[in-house]
Amino acid sequence: MQIDIEWEVGKETSVPYEKIAREIVEEAADFVGCPYDISVSVLFIEDEEMHRINLENRGIDKSTDVLSFPMFELESPGVFTEDLEEDPGNFDPDSGELLLGDIILNWDRVLSQAEEYGHSVERELAFLIAHSMLHLFSFDHMEEEERKEMEEKQEMILQNRGYLR
Repeated sequence: MQIDIEWEVGKETSVPYEKIAREIVEEAADFVGCPYDISVSVLFIEDEEMHRINLENRGIDKSTDVLSFPMFELESPGVFTEDLEEDPGNFDPDSGELLLGDIILNWDRVLSQAEEYGHSVERELAFLIAHSMLHLFSFDHMEEEERKEMEEKQEMILQNRGYLR
């Protein structure tokens, strides 16, 4: 499993963000039963940069807490079929890992939302990564039923690693 983590925030932190990112990426892959070794990129940025990326990529002129950029879409969320292997572009030619996608986290929002929701920064960070990983596995929350399913899965991933409210 390859997890590339980049910190592009102008200040340092004592929060073990790399450890949390690795734990939750691994737990999410195990949770959905991903049969492949995966490659994921996790980028930490500040609010202003997130605003720019959100506008540039989604046409939304405001910041957000996390963005997910999947490399492909599964026909059914979390279901890995053989047709995934038919496109060699889905896999790293050197390592054979499934190129799952990119996660971009707004560190300013991680901090402010942890305070707003009354839980730890570690828990908020774990939540946002779990949420984003589910998007990379083609889960969504546009419909009420999808939202409930995704929330349940997020909570289970967090509980499995001890990130409780």
